Formats: sequence, structure tokens, C-alpha cells
Amino acid sequence: LKDIQFIDSYCYNKLEFARFDSNVGEFVGYTTFGVKNAERWNKDTSIIAAMRAQREAYCLTNVGID
Repeated sequence: LKDIQFIDSYCYNKLEFARFDSNVGEFVGYTTFGVKNAERWNKDTSIIAAMRAQREAYCLTNVGID
């Protein structure tokens, strides 16, 4: 269960511009637009805490289903 990873990708026109990765613990931007948004989202501790909690809430509760 330690190697389970939660990824939330944000795309526009089939191009990923930002992503939250539970292994990194914060948002990462891949374009100039994504970098600006990632910086803004990473400053908000409530967003980061909610995204980190998604690993336990979504991944760990559904691991036994498949």
C-alpha cells in the first residue's frame, strides 16, 4: 500500500499543463500557464491538504475492489 500513487492531471487541448502527484506532494506545471497555476495552488495550504487526503480517500479505499 505504500507504493500507491494519486495523480490528478489538468489538460487543455490534449496537452497536460499541470498535475498533482501524491509522491511529490504538490502541483507541478508543464507549461507557462501550468507553472503559474501550480505556484498559486501550492501557496494555498487548504488545496494541498485536500489533494494529499485524496490518496487515502480515493485510492486506499478502492484498492481491494480491482
